[in-house]
Amino acid sequence: MKKIFGLVLCLTMMASLLVGCSSKANDTSSNKAKTPTTAATTGGNGYATNATYAIIVKSAGNPYNQKQIEGYKQVIEENGGKCVIQEPKSATAEDQITCINNAIAQGVDCIAIAANDTDALEPALIEAKNQGIHVLSFDSSTNANSRKVFVNQAGTTQIAQALMDAILDISGGSGDWAVLSAASTATNQNAWIDGMKTVMQDSKYSKLNLIGVYYGDDEYQASCDQTEAILAADPDIKVICAPTTVGIMAAAKVLQDKGLSGKVKLTGLGLPSEMADYIGDDDQHSCPYMFLWNPIQLGNLAAYTSISLVNGTITGAADQSFTVPDMTLGDNGSYKITAAADGGTEIILGAPFKFEPSNIAEWAKVY
Repeated sequence: MKKIFGLVLCLTMMASLLVGCSSKANDTSSNKAKTPTTAATTGGNGYATNATYAIIVKSAGNPYNQKQIEGYKQVIEENGGKCVIQEPKSATAEDQITCINNAIAQGVDCIAIAANDTDALEPALIEAKNQGIHVLSFDSSTNANSRKVFVNQAGTTQIAQALMDAILDISGGSGDWAVLSAASTATNQNAWIDGMKTVMQDSKYSKLNLIGVYYGDDEYQASCDQTEAILAADPDIKVICAPTTVGIMAAAKVLQDKGLSGKVKLTGLGLPSEMADYIGDDDQHSCPYMFLWNPIQLGNLAAYTSISLVNGTITGAADQSFTVPDMTLGDNGSYKITAAADGGTEIILGAPFKFEPSNIAEWAKVY
């Protein structure tokens, strides 16, 4: 009886470890089709590895996250490593902690995480570091204590400036506007919004009135509901800015379905493939233009950084430089680690890219 009880207890613990987190280990035999714009170039340059790397995204079922996974997995496997994919069932710190513990239990060599919360993940990530696991964040950062380096898609100030200038332009220089964000704890969202509020202090934005920040939790229906809430709160709203790929797609559909595209406009950060039907400079389209970076390349860079940490090429300290074999990244593949605003360090992928009517169809075929 004791043996049976012990077996049941063991199985229960294993099941609880997996609740809230889907984990997939990928072998190196998968046939990966690549395009010239997203393919990672393999070869020497110190990136050969046989280690195991875990990538933890914000949530399962998010197309933006899937592209990050694609880029990360591609580089890891092409250089000889094993990629373990962790996808939380919801965009919460709790589910990510489950994923971190799962990765620790699997004995991975490195964890790359897009954080759902700045501070709540710290105990679990410190435990990973104590187990000898290299930890870095990408896309949305942990606090500085929890990571060796943050792989940032673009500088916070660059993104904030681009979005505020878009709001100024699209609004005609004045009027009410609102932010449709993801989760209230999302570190990247909050950093960009704070940056936008700082940019707004310039007198040229003085005629713009931010009515509030609304949170759709990076869930499609919740983002639709919050768009409706914005419209109900202010019938005179001129621009909605959604710095989240889920939010901008939801808002775009609501505006076009309600026939409001000629009155209320939208901008933010979106995936070209999801937003192609909504980008246009006429009254039939809700979004004149938007921005993003290539999430596949963000995954590529996070993977190169992961391998570099495991191989000892970098430690994550400021002023270190390294070169990745994909010359489409950075300055012909060159990157420098710099000090981040939170006291840690970061690597910046590049400036945000503008998607508009003249190029949206081309980019929609890419990602």
